[in-house]
Amino acid sequence: MLLTTNCTQQRQLRLATTHTSACRPRRVRVCATAEPHHRPGRVATTKAFTTERPTASSPPPRSRQEQEKNRSHETDYVVIGSGIGGLCCGALLARYGYKVTVVESHYLPGGAAHSFQVGGYTFDAGPSFHMGLADPPGSSRNPLAQVLELLGERVECKRYSQWVLHDPEGRRTPIVADRADYTDMIGRIAGPAAVAEWRRLEAAMAPLQRGAATFPAAAIRSDPGMLLTAARFFGPQLLLTGLVANQLTGPFSAVVDKHIKDPWLKSMLDLECFVLSGMLAKDTLAAEMVFMFMERGEGRNRIDYPMGGSEAIIAALIRGLEKNGGRLLLRSHVDHIVMEGGRATGVALRRRSPAPTPNGSSSSSSEGPLEVIRARKGVVSNASVWDTHKLLAPGVGPKEWRLESVTTPQAASFLHMHLGIDAAGLSPDLDCHHLVVNDWSDLEAPLNVCIASIPTQFDPALAPPGKAVVHAYTAGNEPYSVWEGLKRGSKEYEDLKQERSQTLWKALERFDPDIRERTELCMALERFIPDVRERTELCMVGTPLTHERFLRRHRGSYGPAISASGKRTWPGTATPVPGLTVCGDSCMPGIGVPAAAASGMMAANSLAPVWDHLKVLEELSL
Repeated sequence: MLLTTNCTQQRQLRLATTHTSACRPRRVRVCATAEPHHRPGRVATTKAFTTERPTASSPPPRSRQEQEKNRSHETDYVVIGSGIGGLCCGALLARYGYKVTVVESHYLPGGAAHSFQVGGYTFDAGPSFHMGLADPPGSSRNPLAQVLELLGERVECKRYSQWVLHDPEGRRTPIVADRADYTDMIGRIAGPAAVAEWRRLEAAMAPLQRGAATFPAAAIRSDPGMLLTAARFFGPQLLLTGLVANQLTGPFSAVVDKHIKDPWLKSMLDLECFVLSGMLAKDTLAAEMVFMFMERGEGRNRIDYPMGGSEAIIAALIRGLEKNGGRLLLRSHVDHIVMEGGRATGVALRRRSPAPTPNGSSSSSSEGPLEVIRARKGVVSNASVWDTHKLLAPGVGPKEWRLESVTTPQAASFLHMHLGIDAAGLSPDLDCHHLVVNDWSDLEAPLNVCIASIPTQFDPALAPPGKAVVHAYTAGNEPYSVWEGLKRGSKEYEDLKQERSQTLWKALERFDPDIRERTELCMALERFIPDVRERTELCMVGTPLTHERFLRRHRGSYGPAISASGKRTWPGTATPVPGLTVCGDSCMPGIGVPAAAASGMMAANSLAPVWDHLKVLEELSL
């Protein structure tokens, strides 16, 4: 999502070869209602493994095609999934000196944070809003920036200060990453009484913010060694963290409701929570929000866009993995986790079709050989909690753990629109990021909150000369049930996509004051690019089924919807299955790029000797 550095998620998408009038805007050159996706034959044209702006050199990796020919091997750790969490974990484990293999089902790395190219346009599939990536070494609290620092990698970023809120009242309000500006914005919209309430809330958040910042994620591990890593932070501040721990792990609404009565300000804070966690204040962890407000309020120009798109981050993590001896295997779908003696000891990769014989026919065998990666130390799963359990044989792990895991509440999915547009006459002052709310009364309603970014405002190289990239999506509020049961590629599926695409384009053609009409995604685009339809030259629509297939996400979900108000808590990286560790957005600290990076760091640190972990904290000046 917009504020998640995160968020994410997002998929790799298949570009249809047929043009459909249902989606085709005027002057369209390419349009498809099918999800955007690269053809296998075009993989070589993507920039997923390189960046034009590397800041740290590394020896060139062996040919991935060569690696993929011989996938059976032995290693120390095998990591399932090359999302942010998996790559952070794998690269740090390699830096600790372990032999590491990261296996990825897709032919592009990055999970929800990958980028893809179509027709000369480079699209971010997911996160596009980051903070703290360009901070000087040793100063960033962003776990992703800390991982990159440990790997000796940096990502060139464009630093900026604001995004724009388009609200139901028709206001266009810049939201500036500055405490004073944020307070002034509240005053302009809601008046002095709301400002007074906000200042009381700020005062109440201050001790929570100090507590949240005292004990960093980089110090957390899942074994008794945490007594040693925590000892570095013993003192008055750590005692303060203990005093406010219950508030930090409770819902943000418990803090908000004591001080905020103004309806608009309450809705605004719910919106802040929703775009970060996919849930409202009553369900979002207070720690997540107070830390975000602390980071964002420290000054202008702390928002970063990675030049080259999110693939620049993924490329930096892969460089860090490979220069430390790690290995990345693409097109390597895990069939199941290998269990031996009650312990996870590796992964079996899905069988591949046999290679054709010299005369062009297939060999007599109907399947390729079973390929197994043996892991001497263990397996780390970066897959979602639901998808991880699909890889385990029935009966593995305690019954209570299995039941709790598979019944984890699910957040909704996304509807995406990736556009390539004519940039002629597009104002250079147009903001990159826009957040559109059509109805304050039900922020979680489908198609209500929409997010859009125009990253070519910062990096024109993402599009052909004279063109621009637009990525618009619903903010994790698209029900899977709308698409459930449809077969991808079927007439019913394509008809539904055409129908929904037609609705989106109709919303661009006129402004209808009826709120239900104004909840359409493309109307959100028109509110800051009125002639977006005339400009459009490439249109791709992705659905929850796109998420499900290309991200291997259970029901295309944004992630777990674990309420801070409920009895469930976010699980840690350890599991009751010997040899199996997890990371990613299904465990602590939760959803979002910083959280996923933190989980990968926590998993790697927990698997390394505590003495080596302490050296890492020294290097980060923590």
